[in-house]
Amino acid sequence: MAHLLASRSAWRGSMIVALSALLAACGTQGGAPAAPTATATPAAPPPATATLPPAPEIASGYRTDMSTVYAERYMAAAAHPLATEAGRDVLRQGGSAIDAAIAMQAVLSLVEPQASGIGGGAFILYWDGKRVQAFDGRETAPAGATENLFLRPDGKPMEFSEAQIGGRSVGTPGVLRALEMAHREHGKLKWAQLFQRAISLAEKGFPISPRLYTQVTSDKFLANSPEMAAYFLDAQGKPKPAGTILKNPQLAQTLRTIAKYGPNALYTGPIARDIVAKVNGSANPGSLSTRDLSTYRAKLRVPVCTDYKRWKVCGMPPPSSGGIALAQILGTLQALETRNPKYALAALKPTAVSTPAVMEANPDAVHAISEADRLAYADRGLYVADSDFVPVDIAGMVNPGYLEQRAALIGDKSMGKAQPGVPPGTTVAFAPDRSPPRISTSQIVAVDSRGGAISMTTTVESYFGSHLMVRGFMLNNQLTDFSFLPSENGKPVANRVEPGKRPRSTMAPTLVFERESGKFLGTVGSPGGSQIIEYVSKTLVGLLDWNMDVQAAIGMANFGSRNGPTELEKGLVTPALAEALKQRGHQVAEIEMTSGTQAIMRRQRADGRLVWAGGADPRREGVALGD
Repeated sequence: MAHLLASRSAWRGSMIVALSALLAACGTQGGAPAAPTATATPAAPPPATATLPPAPEIASGYRTDMSTVYAERYMAAAAHPLATEAGRDVLRQGGSAIDAAIAMQAVLSLVEPQASGIGGGAFILYWDGKRVQAFDGRETAPAGATENLFLRPDGKPMEFSEAQIGGRSVGTPGVLRALEMAHREHGKLKWAQLFQRAISLAEKGFPISPRLYTQVTSDKFLANSPEMAAYFLDAQGKPKPAGTILKNPQLAQTLRTIAKYGPNALYTGPIARDIVAKVNGSANPGSLSTRDLSTYRAKLRVPVCTDYKRWKVCGMPPPSSGGIALAQILGTLQALETRNPKYALAALKPTAVSTPAVMEANPDAVHAISEADRLAYADRGLYVADSDFVPVDIAGMVNPGYLEQRAALIGDKSMGKAQPGVPPGTTVAFAPDRSPPRISTSQIVAVDSRGGAISMTTTVESYFGSHLMVRGFMLNNQLTDFSFLPSENGKPVANRVEPGKRPRSTMAPTLVFERESGKFLGTVGSPGGSQIIEYVSKTLVGLLDWNMDVQAAIGMANFGSRNGPTELEKGLVTPALAEALKQRGHQVAEIEMTSGTQAIMRRQRADGRLVWAGGADPRREGVALGD
């Protein structure tokens, strides 16, 4: 453990060198009925190397110098210090949580282009002090798309990169429409005001961070994109070094236009025409049209809220699978505790396994949570898709009686691979979706001085999206989140491509409340592709069951299962944990698990004061800031 943390100290140092001067100039400071019987057939765990898709972003280190940040009035956290600064500035001006999120997303479009931006989509959970709302800004498939979009002429599915690179994978962007919808209802500052920091940074430049440099150097397709090559590479075709001041005047102009005219500036007119021309003129063309853009609408959905012990946890509904899966995992764990007190999580607290302290979960806790993960991922792959196209019985999937039966499948030995259950009311038979998603995402959280809060997960899908760059921003490759195979054995796959449909996601923005009083307690979420559900469930258990310090809960070594091997975070766990799991029948895979969790929780300090406590993931470069 010590050798790994030491080897990463160089990354931390370079991060400080690259960002400290600019952040100092910005004034960065820390803010002081019974269900049908569900069955699962144990199976031999598959080989780890055969079932785990590559991480959506390359790991770039683990910071060991982070601590929880406290604030009394408001707080923001995002995946890059400059984005967090923009959010806090908006909150200082009296802005709402959605105002802060818009400012942070605009800056992330510039400084973290590999993960999110105005050419992508987002899911937003919003608390206005009275109700939770779910804003769906997920991309849609063009009207010209067919269910065979990712099949070769011989009927076999394409390789991922074959589908990803170029216009074939681009869905109609949705993030600006979702932000616009939420801002109309909850915004306090003018729309145009929220883009000024991003415009200034794009014009004056920002230092390339070590993490962005790592993503550029690891991308074997970047050099084939003329716009990306001109932007990220030097005259010799090599990546511009970390610390290089990178300017993006094209994005500055695009954001200036959007600030002045609103999102219509992207969905109609010259920018829309340029997007369509880029998508349909690429070497791997798509079918996006100006009508697809002009008719796109964000949607207001009903959040998935579930009781967990003395808390209420709210998440995102379909087309995201995140809210359902988290409700299933938490409900299964609660039922498991009742059946077998050995797995009562409160008593299975994690321990520090290194100096500086990185927390490692108890083997019994990892076993229980990973088994609950398997059951949730099995249902996810069969039943969840865009509910505007496919009936998704959310109530049946989170039915306590059903989850009690699922919990009964968890014993002291791993089940290996879980089979989908039969939730009450299930009448539609689908084929399982076997696609390996790899979503590159970013996370934004904020709480404002009026009692409002947001958790927003935003994405361009794989890192650098489709590798098509238009007017200074990246276009998504979100359509690869659909199943490449539309059917199997004569049964349709729920998450198959259909015109106008939104691909299923794993994104899991989450809000937490006291169950009895209804008081808001916190906001959390993470990027990380198909592992997002693992990351958020781990952090929630840490924050709620174990009452952990916020930064410690985020930094705790990641673990879980996507219904394959039990995954442990490479370099951050002890051999003892892996061995204990193997003794319980787990196939263990130690892999990079590049979460990017952000969380803000209401906590009571030693003097009795209630304050906001915030943290950011040490695996990325984000920070939490507040006053």
